[in-house]
Amino acid sequence: MTYVLPEKLKDLNPYDPVTEDFRIHLDANESFCEVPENIRQEILNAVSNVAFNRYPDPYARKLCEKAGAYYHVDPKLLTAGNGSDELISLVVPYFLDEGDTMLVAVPDFSMYWFYAPFHKIKVESLQKENSMKTSAEEILQRAKEKNAKLLIFSNPCNPTSLGIGRDDIIKIIEGTDALVIVDEAYMEFENENNSVLNEVENYDNLIVLKTCSKAFGMAAIRLGIAVTNEKLTGILHAIKAPYNVNSVTQAIGCVLFSHPEYLASCIDALKASRDELYQAVKAMEDKKTEIETVYETSTNFIFMKVKRAKEVFEALKQRGISIRFMNGYLRVTAGTKAENKEVMEALWELIQ
Repeated sequence: MTYVLPEKLKDLNPYDPVTEDFRIHLDANESFCEVPENIRQEILNAVSNVAFNRYPDPYARKLCEKAGAYYHVDPKLLTAGNGSDELISLVVPYFLDEGDTMLVAVPDFSMYWFYAPFHKIKVESLQKENSMKTSAEEILQRAKEKNAKLLIFSNPCNPTSLGIGRDDIIKIIEGTDALVIVDEAYMEFENENNSVLNEVENYDNLIVLKTCSKAFGMAAIRLGIAVTNEKLTGILHAIKAPYNVNSVTQAIGCVLFSHPEYLASCIDALKASRDELYQAVKAMEDKKTEIETVYETSTNFIFMKVKRAKEVFEALKQRGISIRFMNGYLRVTAGTKAENKEVMEALWELIQ
């Protein structure tokens, strides 16, 4: 007897993060901020008090209290997850039925539609123009045409680095009966008045995702948070695994959200680095004809269209520098001053 794989698994390709060891990693939009010694000591103390023989709190209540205070949101509206990825993997299959359609505006974060084929969910893509922008009207029109039951997008967007204004987000939420997921992983780098986090109780079709992996520099602990109305929060609590966020992550998260002044300093440092890198790339754009477009940025990275982008990407790897190549585009995470300087010197040499 021979086991035969289901059709949905036969051509499956895993998500492809950078796993090679490079001197400079500017490929994953991580933070370069190092946790200061006093907070690191608090973290170690918190972890030392974890009851390792006991299961974690299934609802991460202390963590949600701390995060709720930081975000100025009622903790009962929060659901903690193993990064936003886990929360996306719950919403897509559980909030849609087989044969339903979800709408994404591309390019955007690829994990949004990763889970759809396994559950026979259709994915409708709205291709952004060369400006990498789209409008609320376009999104709503396509959603209506395709009878989409879920609209999901990042704001600001990964990888385009562009944001959508709050008024347009509200227009989308109010203009459809579909569930709307707004992933605000990079909102800390944008004008936070564009956030719709404080609107979750006003709508029955809104989920906002937050993460600790970007602005807060805690990618290692894999902590994401879904914020939504009480009814949808109850459903998320029901469908998630009982002990999905481990006790160590919960303990570290509690320490992290107890230091808003430190988080603010991280955001300021990342914004300053982003602005420095953006200005350097814009200056290079004026002198390098192979750079076709450098997009404005509301994130912690720079996105640009470059001729021979693949060649430039590979040449940087040979120099020990990892950035992201995306089908004719390059995405460069803002790093330390030294990292920004080195990557810019390399780009000056490699781009004609």
